[in-house]
Order: sequence, then C-alpha cells, then structure tokens
Amino acid sequence: MGENFLKGKKVICIGERDGIPAPAIAACVSTAGAEPVLVLTQCFV
Repeated sequence: MGENFLKGKKVICIGERDGIPAPAIAACVSTAGAEPVLVLTQCFV
C-alpha cells in the first residue's frame, strides 16, 4: 500500500472502552490523511 492510501477518505472510528478508544484511532487515521467523521467509544460486553 502507498504512503497516503487513506488520504481524502472519510472514516468511522469505533473504539472499545477496555481496548483501544476511538479518539486514539481517530488520531492515527488523521495522521494518515483521512477525515474521521464519526468517533465512538463503546463498551462491548
């Protein structure tokens, strides 16, 4: 995959309370060039 394969894409970030929270995922995809349009952290039991 290329260096900017997420550039210009819109991303839905769903994180997990006891795992990786959505804001951390959103920060990563933003750095990769994507735009987080929905950022949710859920508790999956």
